[in-house]
Amino acid sequence: MTTPPAPTTPLLSLTWTDHITGRQGFLVVDRLVRGVASGGLRMRPGCTLEEVTGLAQGMSMKEALHYDPEARYVPLGGAKGGIDCDPRDPEAYGLLVRYLRSMRPYIENFWTTGEDLGLAQDVVDRAAVEAGLVSSVQAVYPLLDDEVGARRRLAEAFAVEVDGIGLDELVGGCGVAESVLTALDRAGVPYWRTRVAVQGLGTMGGATARFLTRAGLTVVAVADIKGTIANPAGLDVESLLAARDAYGTVDRAVLRPGDRELPGDAWLSTEAEVLVPAAVSYVIDGANQGRVTARWIAEAANMPVRPDAEALLAARGVTVLPDVVVNSGTNAWWWWTLFGDIAPDADEAFAHTRRSMRALTDLTLARAEADGTAPRAAAHAIAADRLPLITERFGWHR
Repeated sequence: MTTPPAPTTPLLSLTWTDHITGRQGFLVVDRLVRGVASGGLRMRPGCTLEEVTGLAQGMSMKEALHYDPEARYVPLGGAKGGIDCDPRDPEAYGLLVRYLRSMRPYIENFWTTGEDLGLAQDVVDRAAVEAGLVSSVQAVYPLLDDEVGARRRLAEAFAVEVDGIGLDELVGGCGVAESVLTALDRAGVPYWRTRVAVQGLGTMGGATARFLTRAGLTVVAVADIKGTIANPAGLDVESLLAARDAYGTVDRAVLRPGDRELPGDAWLSTEAEVLVPAAVSYVIDGANQGRVTARWIAEAANMPVRPDAEALLAARGVTVLPDVVVNSGTNAWWWWTLFGDIAPDADEAFAHTRRSMRALTDLTLARAEADGTAPRAAAHAIAADRLPLITERFGWHR
């Protein structure tokens, strides 16, 4: 089995230290296309420069994988930001504002950013204004044919809600779910016989659980910061979603008599066909991968499976659907909407996301089978095939 190529040195890598708290933040720009890079900003305790570097490289992959020469969406380079702080900390918001103020020259000129782990988009938007920014994605504005119309379209899209959840939150989960469904279809596995365990019921995990449940799968376990909630007969996903706080923590008062509370890591060994790690990075490693009994792991989070664990899982017949494919829908939806490939409409957004994610996942799995590689290596190969086309059309700057 071949492995992806070794990562290259980023174009820009910096570490920032807050003068008030002493906490650190990071920015890594992996590549630029037309002078711009895309990648969210995460906030979590223990965030490191190494982590942010890997995330930035993944963003370059996601942008390349979604390149469509017929679309208005202009692929960008990859970047990522990170802050080493618990978002629940009373000092977190002030720290965020100071970070954004310090990063203002980069955000104004070539780094477009937004929500990621620990930070919701409305919080990023509010802090960006306090930091003196026009928008967290203002660096892309010069690439737009109609900036006013594009900004209005994106604002309208963010205002759309479906059954109480914002469209911006749902499109990512729709993309993850479609990747899972594509894998099941290729294997001939019926949805109604498929059980799912989800780690993290925040933005990505919650939406994924909703879409998979509505497709006919059974979510038997979800994990949040308080522990794992499990029910072999299936959880009431909608009730759990309605009982979440802003950080994805479920109020246990809504649990039913058949629901059990288990330790936080119990989701990993749950009897299920699909595992969806949708929270933090590096959650599955060489030491704990042996507990996994699932057939598929869908990386809704960024980098949740370490490379050594992925190799061991593959040897046991467990397929890892890679993050650069599975969770790329949210980033793509931003640009499909801003550049005008889709309208600020839920039905249109879901239809476009489903078509794009199904095609990309199917292509990745077919390439993996043809090349005798893991899906991650196949995704890297597909991106590598598309890079010369992007270079020829737009210029790809290191």
